[in-house]
Amino acid sequence: MKYTTWIMCGILIVFGIFASVYALVGFDLLSFLCFGNIVIYRAILSVTGVAALWLFFWLVAFRPTKFLS
Repeated sequence: MKYTTWIMCGILIVFGIFASVYALVGFDLLSFLCFGNIVIYRAILSVTGVAALWLFFWLVAFRPTKFLS
């Protein structure tokens, strides 16, 4: 479970870097790495969506911020 959470965090960080490059420069790095293949592009986006849902579940189920206040 710990490794899954680290992998999902890594996926979201990489996708965030790709999104920030696109926002700042206007170059779609993810599309470039997928060689313009829309099926692979959408598959990577769906994996990123699953990663976000996993982290949402992890935050709700395990409440790692419970003792911060």
